[in-house]
Amino acid sequence: MNENETTFVAPEGVYSVTEEYKPAPAHLHPVNNAAPAHATKLSTITVRFQATKQGSAPGFAQLLGGNRETKKENKGQDGNSLSSSDTPEDSFPSPEISGQDNIPTNEVPSLFSPAAAVGKKKAVSRPKHNIRTTSSTFISRLQSAEGLAKAMQTKQGDVTFLFYNSSKSFLWVEVGSKSKEPLARVTFTAYPTCHDVNPTTASSDRLDIVIGFNTGDLVWFDPMSSRYSRLNKQGCISNSPCTSIRWVPTSATLFLVSHADGTIIIYDKEREDGVFTPQYPKPPIASPTQEIGSPLTSQDTSSTTEWNPLDNMLVTAPPWHPGTGGAGNGGKTDREKAAKNPVSHWRVSRRNLVDFIFSPDVKYVAAISEDGCLRLIDAIAEQLVDCYASYFGALTCVAWSPDGRFILTGGQDDLLTIFSPWEQRVVARCQGHSSFVSSVAFDEIRCDGRTYRFGSVGEDNKLILWDFSSGALHRPKHATHHQRFSMASTVSLAYRRGSLLHLPSVGSLDASISPLPRYHPAPSRNEVSVLQPVLIKHVECDIMTAISFLSRALLTASKSGLVKMWVRPLTLRQRMKHKAPIENRHEGDIAKSRDMVAVEAP
Repeated sequence: MNENETTFVAPEGVYSVTEEYKPAPAHLHPVNNAAPAHATKLSTITVRFQATKQGSAPGFAQLLGGNRETKKENKGQDGNSLSSSDTPEDSFPSPEISGQDNIPTNEVPSLFSPAAAVGKKKAVSRPKHNIRTTSSTFISRLQSAEGLAKAMQTKQGDVTFLFYNSSKSFLWVEVGSKSKEPLARVTFTAYPTCHDVNPTTASSDRLDIVIGFNTGDLVWFDPMSSRYSRLNKQGCISNSPCTSIRWVPTSATLFLVSHADGTIIIYDKEREDGVFTPQYPKPPIASPTQEIGSPLTSQDTSSTTEWNPLDNMLVTAPPWHPGTGGAGNGGKTDREKAAKNPVSHWRVSRRNLVDFIFSPDVKYVAAISEDGCLRLIDAIAEQLVDCYASYFGALTCVAWSPDGRFILTGGQDDLLTIFSPWEQRVVARCQGHSSFVSSVAFDEIRCDGRTYRFGSVGEDNKLILWDFSSGALHRPKHATHHQRFSMASTVSLAYRRGSLLHLPSVGSLDASISPLPRYHPAPSRNEVSVLQPVLIKHVECDIMTAISFLSRALLTASKSGLVKMWVRPLTLRQRMKHKAPIENRHEGDIAKSRDMVAVEAP
């Protein structure tokens, strides 16, 4: 079969564009007609709808009326955003929805779950304010599809929803519906820059989404009930632009936000904003030869005795932090003692923190920065574990393999790099892009622990698919000798600062063992294997910004908000119906595969 603009041929068969989503120019707000200032990002969630019940979804029709467009009037008198919390008629507790008022909070221990709530059920609240009737100047317009309420009540089976940002709008669409119009569209007065959907609480009558903005503001939004709440309002905790948002997996309330000032802040969606002042490190003495965007070296930070971002991170724990035990609250009223946001504050880098992602076991965070470093963070202990330098320039995107064995990055060096945190080394570099890499993602249903499929898109408008298998890598001509490690014997990482997964923690280490440096310079080209693409597809659009894999398709997005759905080959879709995803397999089976497989360095 010959390829055209809407198809490409991969080894497993033909992928074809069956749907495209793009905001209609005629409906754009006048302030949105300018060129897009922020990249389009994608969030997806699959929800199972039960059989239709009489009287279900009370109040849904009036909240999301058919073909409704509500314009907001600016009622603030001082130029500041006037939230609906300032209007008594709209400040009322969130309604309890049948079957959703008690959600188990099986959260990660320590920082990521209050001690009193472990193992118990806790009422999870809804956002406070009605987005349709709010007087907030932060929200300028709400549009919803005709007959949306009735359509939602009649859905059955698994439905996949897609959320994406375009200019100052945030859009909600149903994947595979063939509809040209979004289910809903919210237009703000600031630019949405990132967002994430909570898979733990997602159901047929609630979706918890957090949206980050270029102003630092955060909005907790439930499109099912058309309700919202604001956090970090007017940048009261951080006014630095939000760069990435991730819900803590398995948590109903906690999420992390990275900012352009090099910080990661932990929030609880149900807490109010508190008065908070983070630690600020002394500015480093700039080297005259140091270029902006080039990777830092240990010499670049030697002049700063207080903080070396290549060796540790600064953690500011507020008085209500779980680890403080309430210290610093003496003499305060019960209202002042109440836990507020932020939960914790991490200063990770001196430069823009571009993106981050959790490990599959939720114990670690991989964060990338414009300083050209991939940082591995122990999220439970709130400590930096390792810091890897890029080959050249800033890192731009990151993904973690479904089994936790590999971390994948893309960068301004036009390369994808595969890291093995278990062995603390670069496994391979992937050559195929001719410009900055915009986004990377693993195709989970084609990752089996032996072979890994992943995809990437870049500013060269290339969609590239890759297949990685450690046994198939070519040995570099001038490779240095590396010891062979099994996946169960990563001793070096265990005896440094605590391990990935099951290795001993810092407190259990032998004091006679001296710690090794956390910073790892980039190996030369001759020391690392090179992986070639499986497929390169040139896509006609403006700059490509995102790629995401679904069970039946892959999604790509461009900066202007054009989203394409490339449906998988028919034979592959039929096979996937009978294949359980990796996250549904027994955890012991995954651990066993880690212990049995050994990776040999080149």
